[in-house]
Amino acid sequence: MNIVHLADCPFVPWRNGGGRTRELLAWPSASDWQVRVSVAEIEADGPFSPYPGIDRWFAVLGGAGVVLALPQGEVTLRPGSAAVAFAGEASPACRLIDGPTQDLNLMLRRGAPTSWRGIFADGALHWSDDPSVALPALRGWRLGADSMERIA
Repeated sequence: MNIVHLADCPFVPWRNGGGRTRELLAWPSASDWQVRVSVAEIEADGPFSPYPGIDRWFAVLGGAGVVLALPQGEVTLRPGSAAVAFAGEASPACRLIDGPTQDLNLMLRRGAPTSWRGIFADGALHWSDDPSVALPALRGWRLGADSMERIA
């Protein structure tokens, strides 16, 4: 089992200067991924980077939250809100509600075959009496076709 801790993932600053990202998973490779999971720190208002051909899911983990200007209208997300899905082409404007946020991002290349499933917990998660399957805060499991690995 390969364990990856969020704190061990280096921050990568965004080109637009509005935040930085820690990449938890880029599969099959960082340069040619079909699945990408990251935790971002949004530090300033601004648009999301466009990702043509990518389906995206976005959830707020910490901070006061954000307002996204999606094609179907504005959506307010706070910690505990359901994730919002949108096409990577949308490149929504993002407005911080009250200061920086920490956010979970899942991106899938549209039409790419994959059997990945995963869980990410922003608080400790227990789903069995066996402590080996407890999921501490800011950690996750990725479930591939043949294995399950603890990540983040």
